[in-house]
Amino acid sequence: MSANSNGNHISQQFDTELQEVKDHVLVMGGMAEKLVIDSAQALVNGDTSLAETVREAEQNVDRLQVTIDEECTRVIAKRQPTASDLRLIVAVTKIVGDLERIGDEAEKIAKITQQLAEEGQSPRGYIEVRHISQHVSKMLHDALDAFARLDTDMALAVMREDKSVDAEYKTATRSLMTFMMEDTRNISSVLNVMWVLRALERIGDHARNISEHIIYMVKGKDVRHASLQETKEILEDNK
Repeated sequence: MSANSNGNHISQQFDTELQEVKDHVLVMGGMAEKLVIDSAQALVNGDTSLAETVREAEQNVDRLQVTIDEECTRVIAKRQPTASDLRLIVAVTKIVGDLERIGDEAEKIAKITQQLAEEGQSPRGYIEVRHISQHVSKMLHDALDAFARLDTDMALAVMREDKSVDAEYKTATRSLMTFMMEDTRNISSVLNVMWVLRALERIGDHARNISEHIIYMVKGKDVRHASLQETKEILEDNK
């Protein structure tokens, strides 16, 4: 084998390793997305069996994070990637961290579902839970799509949606607080639903974080502390 063909072989192996890492991120993302959808459905339907399934499945997300982190470490040690390849590895380690925390939030919702079932109450707030859960699930789905396509415009759109989720969360929280003050008998159960809404709002934050990591990966620009307008200008300047 010539030196050139050997170099091509090594390059192909490297590309394969990077693709495997990206594929595993998408698998982990799909798992996290399902946990969010199932946890909200479990709460709305009072399905404790589904809630338990979510809690068990969350451990698979944790294990896959460890696997991906190990793969990234091996790639850095073996290939010593530079420029865009190194940015991809760095971004992946951050993205899987956010995905793992999304799993944690979904597991939290499932646990609250079981607590509410034990109390035997059906408090207000489920309409808000259903609506916000659908919103953040779509944000996560779109963020993963942006990752698969390396689409920074889609990533920016996800970041914009986080503002809407924040507004919906604040409106829902105010409504539930008013309800609690009007009928103190439901304080415990409504507080639990407010914790669910908080978990969903945090999932939206993590979807935004993932989008920021994608922009860094593609453009080499750290926009974690930039405003939406500043991020838009950065993307336009780099086209």
